[in-house]
Amino acid sequence: MTRTTYHYEGGLLVPRRKLLVSALAAGAGSVLGFPALALDSKPLKGVTLNTSLYSSPYSKLLRPWIPEFEEATGAKVNFDTPGFPVYNQRADLELSTKGAAFDAVNVTFIYSSRWINSGWLTPLDGYINDPNKTPANFDIRDFLEGALAPERGRDGQLYGIPWQAEVTIAAASRFDVLKQSGLAFPDTTDAWLEAAKLLNRKERAAGFVTDNHYGWTFIPFLQAFGGDVFRKAPDDLFPTLDSPEAIAAADYFARLLREYGPDGVVSYTSDQAVQSLKAGRSHLSVQGQINLSQLADASSSKVAASAAWGQVPKGVAGRFPGTAIHGWGIPVGSKNKDAAWQFIRWATSKETLQRAVAAGYGSPTRRSDIDSPIYRERQRANGYDIAALVTASVDLSAKQGHMKYRTVAAYPQVDQQINKAIELIVTGQRTPEQAMKQAQTASIAELRRAGVSV
Repeated sequence: MTRTTYHYEGGLLVPRRKLLVSALAAGAGSVLGFPALALDSKPLKGVTLNTSLYSSPYSKLLRPWIPEFEEATGAKVNFDTPGFPVYNQRADLELSTKGAAFDAVNVTFIYSSRWINSGWLTPLDGYINDPNKTPANFDIRDFLEGALAPERGRDGQLYGIPWQAEVTIAAASRFDVLKQSGLAFPDTTDAWLEAAKLLNRKERAAGFVTDNHYGWTFIPFLQAFGGDVFRKAPDDLFPTLDSPEAIAAADYFARLLREYGPDGVVSYTSDQAVQSLKAGRSHLSVQGQINLSQLADASSSKVAASAAWGQVPKGVAGRFPGTAIHGWGIPVGSKNKDAAWQFIRWATSKETLQRAVAAGYGSPTRRSDIDSPIYRERQRANGYDIAALVTASVDLSAKQGHMKYRTVAAYPQVDQQINKAIELIVTGQRTPEQAMKQAQTASIAELRRAGVSV
């Protein structure tokens, strides 16, 4: 039996095998972008590519499609997808040695500055600008500028091709209950606290929930209060976690969790927080849109008909949505750089990413995907346009530059101190002032150990 797969193009599903053959026969290049190849050509025959990407919705979509790349090119692809913490630990160690274990890797957002500016990744501009290696229809300008910016080094060159643009947004699982109480969707930190207090224990649900990666979920509140992680990243990396604004933000955020969160909230992962919302056991949340958009899925969410979405709440200093950009990069130690680029180009091509969006992928990086009818329609629910919230947040982040703290090479160490501080406050082991001063002292020590002058 002939295996037929399908490809989403121009709003239509067409047989992928037919598309591949016709494009090759026409000499115009296949969906993989190899121009004028003979039908039996295997340009990467004998090449084994070792690739690694942390486990994610995108990696799960990509895995069953990789045999198509192998069939068309002759390459063999080893696709490693460990959990996020394990991936980062392995990749950081391997890249730091400039080893050849991997040919293509995820450029993790919080490590991007360290990996790029340490010279551990290969600049991609030469590949992108070479018509023999990259066809015009790859169209690097189609990617959101806010997604490309973190992939650039100090030299201005591009070191990663973004496959995920995640932003923090806000959601209410039972907005009907909020409306019945006479309140609109909360847009400010004051309104957010009022709503969490009012909703808490109504319909036997907690007022607020989020995941316990506070170095991600707390920061929009920290910045809204006028605080920040560093004095002026990336140039001045003196931490400012013990400022009056930071202490006030920590007190506020910990109160949301302690007084209005579900039991055991400090142990909640992102998946547990989402499941709590989808089951109607929690009312309000600020998390990544890839998580909160799941509230609209009628097949798995009990609150699909009552959910509402908005941007992260603004405070006295403004609005500061978190953004996390992940991209494909080539380690400087790879022995198969040209083949690795062919794989990356395929994995982030318009065709592959359109196909992912058609299959339900919710964090696209290409403007054409975000503007596509299929994505727009899926991201509309109950009169809310989640896609518009995402693009507005990415654009705002690029304009304000408030995410520079998260691309600092040593931020992961500071991130852990923030996680610890919020947990200590929520559990009552430290006052906000004590916990944030402890985080400040520990962060300075961590930065100095990492060779940062503070």
